[in-house]
Amino acid sequence: MDLMLLPLYAFAVGLTACGLAGSAMEIVCGGRLAFAEPYVTPAHIVRSLAVTACAGPFFMLTNDALAARREGRIGTLALLSCGCTAIAWALALGIVLITIASWATGLLSSAEFSA
Repeated sequence: MDLMLLPLYAFAVGLTACGLAGSAMEIVCGGRLAFAEPYVTPAHIVRSLAVTACAGPFFMLTNDALAARREGRIGTLALLSCGCTAIAWALALGIVLITIASWATGLLSSAEFSA
C-alpha cells in the first residue's frame, strides 16, 4: 500500500493545481477553458505554455475532448485516450510541483537567518 501513496499524493497535488489554475483562469477570462483564444495564442508563447502546463490536463484537454465527442468528431477510443493523457499529465504536474516544493523547502531550511 505504501508504494501507491506517493503516486496518489502526486496525482492529487497535480489535480488540485489544475483545478485551481483552471478555475481562476475561467473566472478572470469569463469563458470555458480550451486550447484556443484567449488562453493559447501565438502572440504570447510563454503565457500560453504556462497556461497549458498548469491547467491543461483536466480543464483544457478534457473540455475539448468532451466537446469533440458531443459533436461526433472523435470516437470513444479517442476520448479514453484523452482521459488517460489527462491523468498522466496531472500526475506529472504533481511530481514536478512536489519536487519544486521539496527543493524550495531544502533551500529555506539551509539558509541561515540572523535575528
